[in-house]
Parts: sequence; C-alpha cells; structure tokens
Amino acid sequence: MEKFKAFCKRKNIEVSAKRYGIDALGAMAQGLFCSLLIGTIIKTLGAQLGVPFLTDIGTYAMSVSGPAMAVAIGYALKADPMVLFSLAAVGWAANAEGGAGGPLAVLIIAILAAECGKAVSKETKIDILVTPAVTILVGVALAKWIAPPIGTAASAFGLVIDNATRLQPFWMGIAVSVLVGVALTLPISSAAICAVLKMTGLAGGAAVAGCCAQMVGFAVMSFKENRWGGLVSQGLGTSMLQMPNIVRNPRVWIAPTLASAITGPIATCVFHLEMNGAPINSGMGTCGLCGLIGVLIHSVFESIWEEPYMMALFFAVAAMLAWAGLLRRRTQETA
Repeated sequence: MEKFKAFCKRKNIEVSAKRYGIDALGAMAQGLFCSLLIGTIIKTLGAQLGVPFLTDIGTYAMSVSGPAMAVAIGYALKADPMVLFSLAAVGWAANAEGGAGGPLAVLIIAILAAECGKAVSKETKIDILVTPAVTILVGVALAKWIAPPIGTAASAFGLVIDNATRLQPFWMGIAVSVLVGVALTLPISSAAICAVLKMTGLAGGAAVAGCCAQMVGFAVMSFKENRWGGLVSQGLGTSMLQMPNIVRNPRVWIAPTLASAITGPIATCVFHLEMNGAPINSGMGTCGLCGLIGVLIHSVFESIWEEPYMMALFFAVAAMLAWAGLLRRRTQETA
C-alpha cells in the first residue's frame, strides 16, 4: 500500500472530492463554455444578422464540445502533454455515446482515462506510443461501455419532464421550469433533452423561464465576487460554471431553483409565453439569447408586446435574488 501511495504521489494522481468534484468539474464547465456555448452565441448572431460565415464558425465550435471538455479536465488534473492531447479523442467518443448525458459522461470518462494515462506516462522507452494508446483505448472503451447508460439516465430525467408537461398550466409551469433549470446547471444537456422531447409551445416557454432564472440568478448572486465577467459568462453562457460552488455548498442552489418555481407559472399563466423556435432553444435559456429569440419569433407585432414582458420577468428574478442575497448577508452580519 505504501508503494502504491508513493507511486500515485509521484504521478500526481490524487483521488479526492476537490480534485474531481471541484477542479475537474469547473474545468469541464469552462471547456463547454469555450466550445458549445460560445459557438451557440456566434451561430445565433450569424443567423440573426444573416452572416453565413459566423454561422459556420459557430457550428464548428459547437461540434468540438466533447474534445474541449476532456482536454480542459486533463489540464485540471495536471496531465502530461501526451495524455492531454490524447483526451481529445476520448472526449469526442464520450460525448457522442453519452447523448443527453454527454457532459457527465465526458467528466467521468475523461477523469478515468487521464489518470490511467498519467500512470503509464514516461514509464517506458516507447512512451510516444504507449501513453496515447493507453489513454485512448481506456477512454474510448469506457465511452462504449458506460456512456450509453449515462445517456439513458439523462433521458429518463427527460421523461420526468415530459410527464410534467401534461399537468395543468400552473403546475406544469412550476415542474417544467424547475426540472429544466436544474438540468441546465447539472453536467447534462438540457438542450438535448428539450430537443428529444420536442418541447415547444407553452411547455417550452416554461423551460426557457426556468433556465433564465438559473442563469440570471447565479449571475446576480455572484456579481460581488465575479463582477462583469461572471455576469456575462453566466448570464449569457451557462450556470454550469457554478457547479464547483454547488458541490462545496449546495445551499447556493436554493435561490435560483426557487426563482425557477416562481417564474415558471408566471410565464405560463400570466404572459402565456410559448417557444416558437426549434425545441433545442427551450433548454438554452439566455445562452446566446437563444431561448429569448425562440420565444420572440412570432410576428413583429407579437414580439413587440412580448419583449417587455420577458425583460420585466428577468429583471424581477434578478431583483429578487439580489434582495435574497443582501438579506442573507445582513442576517449573517447580525448573527
């Protein structure tokens, strides 16, 4: 056992919740932002401005989300260069095999493949062959083995959302908004779930409201620490960037989730917001403004009247969460 511990220490293999649940998870979220999310923003701009060149750039960026996440995870685990570069193939396979659970599959499989690659790195005279071969073989084999069940589990979560869409508008607004919002923040693909469920209409509007509550909520709550960079990256990118903080302190998730439960029925029962674009936009929220654009692509007349409603809804969420955070700080100071 002592020899094994010494070997792991020499190879910088650290099995801990911080290394995997905070460092690797945070890096994965950044990799997702630098590929899928920024690609979505650029593609949306290209589509709205009528610039095919931007649309193509966005499409290319979105297509490499798996490799980007895996390489980011390897970087967080301090993998050697040969291991790091080999993780690109592992990420592609895990994301493709994982379906709706692609990001979670990439996280688990990239960690295992990276640690195996680190274990054999620089241990032989033919390291240039052994290290990438072990990393890729282990990673892709795991992708074929465990990524599909992860995708199935994510799809099962999608069935729960699908059942929620059959409820009355008020209860459907609460359930769909909360569930899709939670899926957005978790390392699974809320967009893929909404696409599979063909979530449009009133249910799609509730999903957009829930996603926006999570993204705007976390952006506002963390503004004091992250300032404008965090506001933009979370408000227009993804609330998944907050997963390491959620692992540290799950209570930070309460306010955005409560906001989702409030904005959902407001969207369905008061403003009657409907998703009229592609179903995938229902799970995007404010990422690249895709969710908003999907709701606003009625006729010009309807868009003019809906836009103030949507903006008022988001500002109400932001104000509520900011007030909740201020109240919490005052309570702590009093205590």
